[in-house]
Amino acid sequence: MATALSRPAEASGTFPIGGDLTVNRLGYGAMQLTGPGVWGDPQDPDEAVRVLRRAVELGVNLIDTADSYGPFVSEMLIKKALHPYPEDLVIATKGGLTRSGPDDWRPVGRPEYLRQQTELSLRHLGVERIDLYQLHRIDAKVPLADQLGELVKLREEGKIRHIGLSEVTVAQLEEARGIAEIVSVQNLYNLAHRDAEDVLEYCEREGIAFIPWFPIATGRLARPGGPLDAFSREHGATPSQLALAWLLRRSPVMLPIPGTSKVAHLEENTEAARITLTDTEYEALTAAV
Repeated sequence: MATALSRPAEASGTFPIGGDLTVNRLGYGAMQLTGPGVWGDPQDPDEAVRVLRRAVELGVNLIDTADSYGPFVSEMLIKKALHPYPEDLVIATKGGLTRSGPDDWRPVGRPEYLRQQTELSLRHLGVERIDLYQLHRIDAKVPLADQLGELVKLREEGKIRHIGLSEVTVAQLEEARGIAEIVSVQNLYNLAHRDAEDVLEYCEREGIAFIPWFPIATGRLARPGGPLDAFSREHGATPSQLALAWLLRRSPVMLPIPGTSKVAHLEENTEAARITLTDTEYEALTAAV
């Protein structure tokens, strides 16, 4: 029988995405389950499968991916590892970025393209409906109403449950909400990079899930003698664990999705859910940048 000790992600608390998809706040991002440059197959496909299965064992029930990771490699690995899916598992995917090679990303938001990619994601994940489908980037060459309008049609057809956005400003989020119900925002945000603070605060006010991508960015904060180094020794934790604990403390709408291709690193990250920062520690880390 699984216990709280064996399912540390449950210690992160929960958040109801869209009001009806309750997930443990510490999730898993599946971008790193591909080859170098987020391109092609992983060097160790068996380890990728083990990572996904172990994540669920650890209490993770939010997995974030995208059609462009591979492309499609990440989605197909998720299906291979976890299908048929646990009833409480929420798989979020994204569409709207095309790939022409390693580390190359180009927005395409034409309605017919987004529909095609949604249909392919349904097939690759092995589901009839995607719980959370996120527009990976707004395409400046296509009216936002056309991009989101197609996702609304797909939702009305029962192929998408909820709609989210990625890398948006407050103004773009407000415009989007005039077109469709938006339940999540996925922006770059971590202890060292907080340019999206205004977007996070907006999400807090409106009860929108905020999914920080690249949640672990310790860099100079983890240098010998730095704030993360000192707190790490006090807690017996790693700098990465403290960076995740800071995110979880920062906001109740925060859903960090640290990614990795190794089981050992996954287990280390997930243990961050059990770390409770004191007010002094939280404020010192916040002020460290």
